[in-house]
Amino acid sequence: MKLPESVSNIDLIGMNPTETLPWMEDYHCPPYITLAHSFNAPEGWVVENRILMQYSLQYVVKGAADYPVGSKPYRTEEGDLLFHRPGEIHSIRTIAGEPYHCISIVFHFGAVPFPFDELYGGRHLLGKFSGHAIERMLTELVHLYRQPGLPAQLQCQGLLMRILGGAAEFEHGPEHRKEPANLAKLILIKNYIIHHYDEDIQHQDLERVSGLTRNYIILSFKRVFGLSPMQYLVSVRVQKAKELAVQTDLSVGQIARSVGYADVHTFGKMFKKKTGVSLTQYCGSLTTHYLNTRPRIASTEEEDGGQS
Repeated sequence: MKLPESVSNIDLIGMNPTETLPWMEDYHCPPYITLAHSFNAPEGWVVENRILMQYSLQYVVKGAADYPVGSKPYRTEEGDLLFHRPGEIHSIRTIAGEPYHCISIVFHFGAVPFPFDELYGGRHLLGKFSGHAIERMLTELVHLYRQPGLPAQLQCQGLLMRILGGAAEFEHGPEHRKEPANLAKLILIKNYIIHHYDEDIQHQDLERVSGLTRNYIILSFKRVFGLSPMQYLVSVRVQKAKELAVQTDLSVGQIARSVGYADVHTFGKMFKKKTGVSLTQYCGSLTTHYLNTRPRIASTEEEDGGQS
C-alpha cells in the first residue's frame, strides 16, 4: 500500500518492528510490509555490512550480484530468491559488467512470532523462480504496494503470505517431492534443540529423544532443515545470544553461559565465525545503525532517495 507523504520519507526499514507500528496505523494485522519496490542498481552500487531488524526477500529480476549473509557467501543470479532474518549482517555487491535489477520486500510480524525455521530451516537461498508463479506474485506485490487504499494493502499482505508459503513448498529436486520418513521425529529433535539449547546436547541425547540412529539423524535432519543438528544448535545459540545482547544488560560471559558455553572464549570464536563480528562489535553496529537511521521526515527541498 502506498504510504502517506508524511510517512514515505521515513526510513521504516531501518527501524525495529515496534518502532514502525505508529507509522502504519492503517494496518489491522500482520504481516507489516515496510518496503516493496523494484530497483535498478547503478554501476558499482554496493551495500556493506547492513543489519536490518526485519525480514527481507531479495529477488533477482535480471543480472547478478554477490550477496553474502553472515559468513555465507552467495552469488545471486536471475531468478534467485534470497531470504534473510532480523539481525543478520549482509552485503550486496554488484558485479562489474553485470546489470542488477532486483525486487526488495522488507516486512515483519510485529510482536507475533512466525515459524520461519520450520519453513526454511537455515536456508537463505530459497530457489530459482524465473517464469514461476512466485515471480509474477512478487511483481504484482510491488505494483499494488504503490496503490492507495485498504483493498490494495490487503492484497499485498495476501500475496506476501502466498510467496512465503510457495517458496517453502518449492521443489528443488526429487528428494523434496514427498514427505520424508520419520518427519515427526525429526521435528521432535528440532524442538528438543530449541528448548534445550543452553545444555550440553550430544548426539546420544537426540538418539534417546527420537529413537533414531546417529547417522540417520544427521543425514535426514540436514535434508529436511538445511543444517545438521549441531549446526542448527549453533544457529539457535547465535540467535539467542543476539536477543540477549539487545534485550538485556548481561555481560558477554553471562550471555555465553546462558546459551550453553562454559568458556567465553569458545563462545566468542563461535559467534565471530558465524556472524563475521564479535558480540561487542555486533551490539556496536546496531547502535551505529540506529543513530544513522533514526526516523526523520525530509524537508520539501530534499529529494526522496531510493531504498534497497
